[in-house]
Amino acid sequence: MAVTMADIQKLRTMTGAGMMDCKNALTEANGDMEKAIELIRKRGQAIAAKRSDREAAEGCVLSGVKDGFAAIVAVKCETDFVAKNEDFVGLTKKILEVALDKQPATTEELLNFTIDGRTLQDLITERSGVTGEKMELGYYEFVKGASVVEYNHTGNKLSTVVAFEQANVDRQVARDIAMQVASMNPISLTKEGIPEKIINQELEIGRDKARQEGKPENIIENIAQGRLAKFFKEATLLSQEFIKDGKITVEQYAKSNNAMPTDFKRVTLNQD
Repeated sequence: MAVTMADIQKLRTMTGAGMMDCKNALTEANGDMEKAIELIRKRGQAIAAKRSDREAAEGCVLSGVKDGFAAIVAVKCETDFVAKNEDFVGLTKKILEVALDKQPATTEELLNFTIDGRTLQDLITERSGVTGEKMELGYYEFVKGASVVEYNHTGNKLSTVVAFEQANVDRQVARDIAMQVASMNPISLTKEGIPEKIINQELEIGRDKARQEGKPENIIENIAQGRLAKFFKEATLLSQEFIKDGKITVEQYAKSNNAMPTDFKRVTLNQD
């Protein structure tokens, strides 16, 4: 059966595969569209298996909001060249759209949703077959609130989302706080949200530094506690100095603008 250009274009639209890949798959499948899709998928699975031990350190990170729900997805690949490809960015956008529409609770649940009868995991696998690189959904994070905001940093490598307890928060105020999260990388909203393991690590670091500086043993604990207090100020969103006005904290800025954050998420593929 002769393969038509219309069939090749249709398969390309459905899979994102290259023209020659689509032509070869259709020829091998004797024009059967479903078999051709399966051939492209199997090629992607083979490449994924072959490259499973490779590091997927590059990728595309995008965030969005819908009806009090904000999500971030990061599809990872091996090279920056592929990460900037229009089709790869388009795949990330498709996955984000599904996340915003379906609001899944886990990454696994998100990957099992379908577009045109193919799961999101299938789409990622197929794209891997097209590019010859390892690909994976590296991150899926979300927040919910009376108001939510997203921030996508230039370059598609860093995104944040923030939820607020008040409805109808001013967009610019919300965005300012989302940019604060992007820039200053807080661990939690307040010190109560910092894991005990991290607190103990910071105390031990403070004690070690004090001893290295030759401080008397009887004041080492006080010094460590003082350094922990400084750590809390730097590592908790509400206690951080506001990046647009260092004379106030984020909490003061939020209260004065009726925009108190309740949750946030930050995903980056950059080196912090």
